[in-house]
Amino acid sequence: MAAPSSPPSKCLLVTGAPGVGKTTLVMRVLESLRTSHPNLNIRGFYTREIREGPERVGFEVVTLDGRRGPLASTKVSSQESLRWPSVGKYKVDVASFESLALPELQVKEGTDLFIIDEVGKMELFSPSFLPAVLNVLESNVPLLASIPIPKFGRDIPGVARLRNHPGASVFTLNTEIRDASREDIYTQLVNLFPKS
Repeated sequence: MAAPSSPPSKCLLVTGAPGVGKTTLVMRVLESLRTSHPNLNIRGFYTREIREGPERVGFEVVTLDGRRGPLASTKVSSQESLRWPSVGKYKVDVASFESLALPELQVKEGTDLFIIDEVGKMELFSPSFLPAVLNVLESNVPLLASIPIPKFGRDIPGVARLRNHPGASVFTLNTEIRDASREDIYTQLVNLFPKS
């Protein structure tokens, strides 16, 4: 007798080196799902680089309905920003991040999918962020998230909790397998939703 097949994973995590295309992949999957399943209620956010010419000067948070605000910048110099946490040369605006991201992670009736790009060091400076992500994970609503690759073999503790979650499927991107991963992720997500 054949063993019963396990249900498709409801927590899909995309990881890979910086610049490999995690956000691009997540956004392409989102576009494909919005085309094939236009009635899905998808909540969440993504992060986008802010550039001045060739130089990256920060990141912003963008909700899936288009609201945006600063996440981190090299250009802040207010008195308040002196107390903000840093990642490398970037000062992280935790209050701005929380005001946009946290409402998007509230588990509400009728939500079909959460997208979180990304669960990383900057975002985890918010003490409320990881509990909100874990609440989404426990809600049984499908989740597509991007996470950083461990640096020097060490994972960020909050990221490790997601990566090691029993229901998580992790897709590691590199430049050669981006398109194949996008297809795999899209196929797994689509199988969670009946055709509308």
